[in-house]
Amino acid sequence: MSETVVLTGLPTLLARRVASRVLDHKGAKLVAVVRSKFREAARVFVEGLPAEARARVTLLDGDAAAMDLGLSGAEFKRVAAEVDIIHHAAQVTYLAVDEKFAEAVNVRATREALELARAATHLRAFVHHSTAYVSGDRRGAVLESDVDVGQHPRNIVEQTKLRAEKIVRAARDVPSIVLRPTLIVGDSQTGEVDRLDGPYLLVLLMLTAPPDFAIPLPTEGNARLDMVPVDWVARAAVTIGRDPRAIGQTFHLVDPKPHTIRDVFEILARAAGRRTPRGFIPANVTRAILRTPGLDRLAKSPRAFLDQLATSVQYSAKNTEAILAGTGLEAPSFDDYAEAMIGHVRSRLMAERRRRAEAEVEDPLV
Repeated sequence: MSETVVLTGLPTLLARRVASRVLDHKGAKLVAVVRSKFREAARVFVEGLPAEARARVTLLDGDAAAMDLGLSGAEFKRVAAEVDIIHHAAQVTYLAVDEKFAEAVNVRATREALELARAATHLRAFVHHSTAYVSGDRRGAVLESDVDVGQHPRNIVEQTKLRAEKIVRAARDVPSIVLRPTLIVGDSQTGEVDRLDGPYLLVLLMLTAPPDFAIPLPTEGNARLDMVPVDWVARAAVTIGRDPRAIGQTFHLVDPKPHTIRDVFEILARAAGRRTPRGFIPANVTRAILRTPGLDRLAKSPRAFLDQLATSVQYSAKNTEAILAGTGLEAPSFDDYAEAMIGHVRSRLMAERRRRAEAEVEDPLV
């Protein structure tokens, strides 16, 4: 398959995994628009690719939120003439982000990426990486066709991602595909993740608490926690993006059999070698505990994550099931990657402890 794919969002982990999956096809070329401050990190990623794949990557200095993606006029025209598929993965999902930054990355960058799509001479697909959480505070069943049905966004990320998705859907002249993963966690094989946030709060609490202390659940634990690993999301995204049947559709990328919060807690506890949780803390008490000074340094937005836990919702994935049928691309069960998740967090904690220990050692020559 010969194709040129334009990617935004590098060097985030999702964008790196999408890039790798694109390059798995020998005839694919990748053009990544990268902000100058992330150029070195993107270069390191490319250098780590096999030589054959590395030769098919072009890094362009730009900014997804700037006019024409921050490209020169000549670059913009050349890319528009070459591109077959656009993966717009530039987004901010950090729940404590400030409004101005969320507006720039989630909304303005989407408009600019769509302008490239409109200028493209033979575009096959514009793949917009959204989130299932555009459903906001809805409860019950959410269909892939549902967009703005009166829900209330619970934070600035949900608000700006919903606006971005509506902009994409309104662009009738663009062959668009909308992807809505649920809660994206680390790589199912390595455990690697960009940031210790969301469910990683649970892991951090387990690994830093006394070994014989059974941490109580932050809620009653009956609601289901739908999580999907980033490597599976990337594989599904690239597969769906190449399928002409996907044009004009929205796809929920979900765990077909999500565990309850209690189950997730117990699986993590076993993987960490800790006692299983006993009882639960009422949500209002949990929020008070999470205001403890210093805890936000461990997990950037624990209170916002608790709001997600408190919402009982089921995401229909009929479109996804239909288009991935026969591909063998099934989301792995949380049981299969919980140990990788624990292992990655444990290694990061150990590295942080070593860094602090080295910083405390006095230099004998001073």
